[in-house]
This record gives sequence, C-alpha cells and structure tokens, in this order.
Amino acid sequence: QVQLVESGGGMVQAGGSLRLSCEASGRTNRMNVMGWFRQAPGKEREFVAGTTWSGDTTSYANSVKGRFTISRDNAKNMGYLQMNSLKPEDTAVYFCAAAGRYTIAVLTDFYDYWGQGTQVTVSS
Repeated sequence: QVQLVESGGGMVQAGGSLRLSCEASGRTNRMNVMGWFRQAPGKEREFVAGTTWSGDTTSYANSVKGRFTISRDNAKNMGYLQMNSLKPEDTAVYFCAAAGRYTIAVLTDFYDYWGQGTQVTVSS
C-alpha cells in the first residue's frame, strides 16, 4: 500500500500563488506516476497535472498549462504542485494520486492510491 498526504492548501487572492505538497509513504516503489486532480463543488474530479516518477514526462490540463508546475523529489518521496496566477475558477479540493502504470493518465480510474485532499480557495 501507498499512503499519500497533501498539504499546502489555503485561501489566496486571484493572481496569487500556492504550493501544494504530497508526501508518499509505504510501498513507494509501486509508484510510477503521480498526478494531481481537483474537484469543485457539484463537479466531477478532473485531472490537473501528472508526472512520471522519473520526471522525464509531465502533462497538464489546458486550463492550467503555463500557470502550474508539477515536480517531485524522489529522495524525499515528495510531490509538488506549484500554482501561480491563480484564478477563482481554480477553487477546489486538490487531490494527490499515484499509479503503478508507467504512463500518465487523465482518468481517475487509472490511479491506485489517493490522498485525502486539500482545499484551495481563490477569491476575486
């Protein structure tokens, strides 16, 4: 099993920045892909960004491309999501997820492990 714990959420004004962290523990050798998803009230959970654990491939949703950056620190078993130029529509609960697959997937079904989520609120 892999346990994931997110942190770093909070409230910020539009145009501001936040950095989310995801700490992985347990059988982290089973993790080959890390993804960030978000879910706003009344909406489905959606893909935000993903990276292979090696870092050689990243992927972003069009809505965050150029504003968000996903990264990881293998030595610390940590993943990060740097969010800049935040907009009110970025408001959601953000989830870290991990998968044993070797390619980044945008569908939640392909991820094996999930964190509990962290709230991000962007005010206008």
